[in-house]
Amino acid sequence: MAAGSTSSLFILHPRLNRFLRPLIGSLSQTSSTSSLPFSPARRFLITKPLCPAITRKHSSLASAQSPTDNAGGGRSGALSPPPFVEDLQRIDVNPPRGTRDFPPEEMRLRNWLFNNFKEVSCLFGFEEVDFPVLESEALFVRKAGEEIRDQLYCFEDRGNRRVALRPELTPSLARLVIQKGKSLSLPLKWFAVGQCWRYERMTRGRRREHYQWNMDIIGVPEVTAEAEIISSIITFFKRIGITASDVGFKVSSRKVLQEVLMRYSIPEESFGKVCIIIDKIEKIPLDDIKKELKFAGVSAEATEKLLQVLSIKSLTKLEEILGGTGDAIADLKQLFSLAEKFGYSEWIQFDASIVRGLAYYTGIVFEGFDREGKLRAICGGGRYDRLLSTFGGDDIPACGFGFGDAVIVELLKEKGLLPELGLQVENIVCALDPDLQGAAATVATILREKGQSVDLVLENKPLKWVFKRAARINASRLILVGISEWQKGMVGVKILSSGEQHEIKLDEL
Repeated sequence: MAAGSTSSLFILHPRLNRFLRPLIGSLSQTSSTSSLPFSPARRFLITKPLCPAITRKHSSLASAQSPTDNAGGGRSGALSPPPFVEDLQRIDVNPPRGTRDFPPEEMRLRNWLFNNFKEVSCLFGFEEVDFPVLESEALFVRKAGEEIRDQLYCFEDRGNRRVALRPELTPSLARLVIQKGKSLSLPLKWFAVGQCWRYERMTRGRRREHYQWNMDIIGVPEVTAEAEIISSIITFFKRIGITASDVGFKVSSRKVLQEVLMRYSIPEESFGKVCIIIDKIEKIPLDDIKKELKFAGVSAEATEKLLQVLSIKSLTKLEEILGGTGDAIADLKQLFSLAEKFGYSEWIQFDASIVRGLAYYTGIVFEGFDREGKLRAICGGGRYDRLLSTFGGDDIPACGFGFGDAVIVELLKEKGLLPELGLQVENIVCALDPDLQGAAATVATILREKGQSVDLVLENKPLKWVFKRAARINASRLILVGISEWQKGMVGVKILSSGEQHEIKLDEL
């Protein structure tokens, strides 16, 4: 090997590692000019085939092995493993951009949040469901809208099928409803908490991977369904300390847009495109909105009227422009009336510019927002009565919402409402003598069988260390297994909050 190529040294067989690695290690320490890959720099080992193409060929031609290859007495048809090289590379220890690790402290927060999602859903009589994270790509490109189409994590699997990591949960729910068909008894009240993926620009509270809480009502055409699901979100907010002065809901209806477009003879097939454009109204300049509407076939006159209507923040003012006979006004009036009955009228307000970016919405739509305006939409949803037919099923009236885990955590941080969720274990059990480690294990088993959590000290540690450990895990009791106590069938128990200490029989623990 040339002197300048030591950094790309290859070991041709893994079995030689244990013999050559110490030698190479010593060489790298004694040579001041060496840059061997076994230097002290932190590296991870990646093993890969030396000749992948040859390996593939051999693996598919085992039966073509010559008779002489087996002369040594091996199993007929067996091939020796292909040669491997060890290519040492630095590995980025951070998760992929836009994704997260959940170490214990973050996992406790996530579990707390998810438990609140689930408890609220159960309070409203909903049943939990789940779906595959990997779905058919067609499920999301048919009707979801252009934005999600551009953000899909999609690829062709080894069976030449186009698949995607789900960017949201509603299409999967629609697929399951169609699959179950008439075996389902309507109405359905289903909820899910699942991981979703979107390759999008990251901002505060927006990641490429997030968890989403969905609640959906299938089979109820009345506005009472929307009123119920908004009530469930508000119940959740109240449970975690968020008030109406922190968060509000902007409410409108897709039918408002539809009535305006119908007056200007905009074809129905353009409606979804227009909604997606309007959803960008606070994200891009107004001139760009006008250009996109023109490209979608909306006349300049219709665009001006549309933008005028979208600026309306009063339901009374909207009624003056559209009249009081349309479905849009009737639905919105009923929703605001129901909000008073549910007791959350102070949380909601009319805003005609809310249309939501997903093409499948058909009626009332809403978004939860941070009143200080520091964060993006906290949650959103609405009615989607015609989603199932886009997948070949019979349409069933439906409404629901999606609520991401990232923005709400940012809001809780902003408001100083993040809970303190330290590890908490009821008992820590320690043997005072190495010979009593088995006895300590017996004590731990007895307590665990009674439903109590136990941290068993697995090594011979000094009491100072044990007390520090007990404080870190917020243990309530320290149980010490000593020789004299154990001979009497007892253990020492110390109540850590008071310092009280006494001996207890095993069967009284």
